[in-house]
Amino acid sequence: MAKAETVRKATGRYQQEWYELLDGWGAPGRPYREIATWLTSEHGLSRWWAQKLIVEYEQDRGLRDPGARRNGSFEVGASKTVSAPLADLFAAFVDGRKRRSWLPEGKLTLQRSESPNSARFEWNSSSQVKVTFTKKASSKATVSVVHSGLPSAREAARVKQMWRDRLAALSGKLVV
Repeated sequence: MAKAETVRKATGRYQQEWYELLDGWGAPGRPYREIATWLTSEHGLSRWWAQKLIVEYEQDRGLRDPGARRNGSFEVGASKTVSAPLADLFAAFVDGRKRRSWLPEGKLTLQRSESPNSARFEWNSSSQVKVTFTKKASSKATVSVVHSGLPSAREAARVKQMWRDRLAALSGKLVV
């Protein structure tokens, strides 16, 4: 949750004031886009602040579980900076043989990639994994994984820990 003064300075109101305004307008049950448009056009909020207030409002009112997307699924992320060239890190994901050495569980099916910056996968035919790669130095890069379409908070927590563990294993395999 955002700090009260930060919200007030950025938006002109405290968080609870926004929540009361949203309640009075009838936000529960309205589509996300309609709420966001109302906040940006009628109240002059940036899209970023509108999104933040909507998510926190829905969580506060019990309309959305923490970590849940608007459609009820869950999304988690993990990242790791690795002492390896960007191309090697990218190849460790998109090359199935290399990937199995550090990610033995689950089935990643490559959907598309843009070498050496990103790749999208399907996970076990049930969820999606987006991976981005960022060069930090000639032999150092960061990998960021976003796993979406998870069915529950419990599964999201398990998958988040799995990605942390697997990225640590990958880092150990790629050290230059």
